[in-house]
Amino acid sequence: MSIDFESLKDKAVVAAQTGVTKAKEFTESGIAKARELADSGVAKAKEITEIGKLKVSNSTEQEAIRKAYSELGKLYFAERGSAPEAAYADACQRITDALARISYNNERIADIKAAGHLSDDEVDAVEPEEVPEEPSCCCGGDGDPCGCQDGEDKPE
Repeated sequence: MSIDFESLKDKAVVAAQTGVTKAKEFTESGIAKARELADSGVAKAKEITEIGKLKVSNSTEQEAIRKAYSELGKLYFAERGSAPEAAYADACQRITDALARISYNNERIADIKAAGHLSDDEVDAVEPEEVPEEPSCCCGGDGDPCGCQDGEDKPE
């Protein structure tokens, strides 16, 4: 049995060249796929970043609206708080009542400071205790007959 080494060598070279060609094709397709995935990832990251920026912008605009509503309410209360239109009477009354309680509390603070010979620095160093919020319901907890019971948020 005689082995034709030249034929085997030629077949090995062809097989090696075919393997190299297939490896190159596989590598090129892998690189192309990797680029495609990377480009897709970059595009998604840009979209997510843009969404994040828009959400931040929306939050900024919401804060601007909240401030404008507050200013509007302050202006209305300053101009019409003593004789508000019927739709605003309840809100104006709540503000008036709260301002009266603040005034009373400030008078009490002054009295306690004077009686205890306390300085502003001594009083300011004390952190106020956090008071838990009272439960509210859809009627604002003012006793209107909305169907709320015991501070529930919605009528049953």
